[in-house]
Amino acid sequence: MTRVFRPRRSCLAVPGSNPKMLKKAQGLAVDEAFLDLEDSVAPTEKVTARANVLTALHEGNWAGKVLAVRVNDAETRWAYDDVIEIVRGAGHLIDCIMLPKVEKLSHIHWLDVLLTQLERDLGLPEGKIGIEVQIEGPAGLSIVDDIAASTPRVETLIFGPGDFMAAMQIPTLVIGENSYGGYNPIDPVFMSLAVAARKHGLQVIDGPYAVIGDTEGFTQAAQRAAAFGFDGKWVLHPTQIDAANEVFAPTQQAYDKAERILEAYDFHRSADGGARGAAMLDGEMIDEATRKLALVTAEKGRRAEMVRT
Repeated sequence: MTRVFRPRRSCLAVPGSNPKMLKKAQGLAVDEAFLDLEDSVAPTEKVTARANVLTALHEGNWAGKVLAVRVNDAETRWAYDDVIEIVRGAGHLIDCIMLPKVEKLSHIHWLDVLLTQLERDLGLPEGKIGIEVQIEGPAGLSIVDDIAASTPRVETLIFGPGDFMAAMQIPTLVIGENSYGGYNPIDPVFMSLAVAARKHGLQVIDGPYAVIGDTEGFTQAAQRAAAFGFDGKWVLHPTQIDAANEVFAPTQQAYDKAERILEAYDFHRSADGGARGAAMLDGEMIDEATRKLALVTAEKGRRAEMVRT
């Protein structure tokens, strides 16, 4: 298996129990849509939601989007049937299964083995279906490095703010609003997730900001995640999409500069350019460390399909 690095600036949560939203989501300019069978679906609607999701996968047009299904957590009575029915019914159409509330390595191992069995049985390429892991509690965070290394299927770590803040007894009533009394107790969590993700070549995604009408608050929350190197953020409503796509992509000026640095440095370290390890570009010294920084920005821009001006 080879890990895939997909664009995930904006990750849209789509309740599986709402056919109207499943249809509308197909036309929205998000990098990823995940069709949800978990928290946005009432217990009495779990079975119906599975059917809705399968219909949307087969009859909808999801072109240009990373497509995932969030199943119920591994210790619920719905999880097994979620995976079996979704993969048997539409395994060839989806990119990933999102597993919430991962608190034990056994949760990931269970899903990894089950997906392998299903892929073999269905004749799908082994490893085709990736896993997106939600870290939503202290137990999961405490073993996040092991979780990130557990299987090549893992593509991304996702922070689940609501459950995590509840588990840590952080005094807030707003999901995604991480500051309290002038402090931001979630900053160490962001760094831990980012370090584990980068160590193992994964992406890292911030969870939702629940105040739909507060675009400024959403943007600030996204900017905080981006400052830790996060690749994207969940969006709950179309009004949050543009901000997510903008925050998690470089500005045109930054993208252009990054590509110029890469081009100039490649030339200067070549034989024709003098085989130099350091050079000047617009009055600034560039070297190997500069190249690495520029490559990060350039790759983010390329995933966003930016064009150099």
